[in-house]
Amino acid sequence: MPLVRVEILKGKSSEYKRAILNGIHAALKEALKIPDYDRTQRLYELDKSNFEIHRQRSENYTIIEITMFRGRSLEAKRKLYSEIVKNLKCAPGIDGMDIVIVVHEPKLENWGIRGGKLPNEAGLEFKIEV
Repeated sequence: MPLVRVEILKGKSSEYKRAILNGIHAALKEALKIPDYDRTQRLYELDKSNFEIHRQRSENYTIIEITMFRGRSLEAKRKLYSEIVKNLKCAPGIDGMDIVIVVHEPKLENWGIRGGKLPNEAGLEFKIEV
């Protein structure tokens, strides 16, 4: 049940934004083996005055934060980062140097899902340990 937050500069097309969300979701499915329906993503567009970008980065600078259950292996995380960069290079054409990915992994006891249950008590249809 990854929760995805993406921050970009305001002014990109709907197709550009959709390509980002689709690319991230495809990477999550490939690397973490989540089901296709498990998709919770938010995209925030910021004005230039509210988004300082290092001068060596382009107007396509993209920050991706993923909050997910603990338990994924280092190998799965490496694959996730690689897949995201590969997918976003393909569409919408973001250079890997303009992508920053941060993963947050709160303890399972800090999640309340499916009516306030802990994840390990909620009958998940997928494995967390990949």
